[in-house]
Amino acid sequence: MGTADRPVREALLDAAAALLVERGYRGLRMQDVASAAGVSRQTVYNEFGDKWGLAQAVVIRDNDHYLDGIDRVLSEHADLFDAVVAAVRYTLETSADDQLKKAVLTGAGGEELLPLLTTQAEPLLFTARARLTEHALRHWPHLDRAVLAEVADAAVRLTMSHIMLPSGPPEHVARSVARMVTGHVIAAENPGDTVGSAR
Repeated sequence: MGTADRPVREALLDAAAALLVERGYRGLRMQDVASAAGVSRQTVYNEFGDKWGLAQAVVIRDNDHYLDGIDRVLSEHADLFDAVVAAVRYTLETSADDQLKKAVLTGAGGEELLPLLTTQAEPLLFTARARLTEHALRHWPHLDRAVLAEVADAAVRLTMSHIMLPSGPPEHVARSVARMVTGHVIAAENPGDTVGSAR
């Protein structure tokens, strides 16, 4: 896999994303993706292996774009609590407007894609956890990597659960997750070396 050049790969992913939103996973055809991108069907198979590999690549790319936004949001805050609140709020608000995530979460055109954000979400969870951990270490290098990875994993899973089943306004949820994150980090550190108050 991975034989196409980047512009072709991006064109294929753009076409597949649009078709997934329009038709759902069951309605996605490799030939239609190829035609929309102006390449042969074999090129799609060479690049992604099969339809599931293509769908997974679309969701992972969408997640990468989301994480780029998270990096920007986190960079705007020097306080850990405020940074987590902003990141969770950004996640909930952008997900509400993300047509691809809606298609995945609602099972539009079939529920086959839902595991990419639930039971088979390890690639997405691992990427999100790693990106969040590295970002936090750049800003708060005195924190313990293992503790950050642990709490980042919990925060990502908790936020995803609120995307799938909203339980309140984004601001309320964001502050709840931030209290969990900062409380865990502070408890694992020297009590005199706080990184933000649990507000």
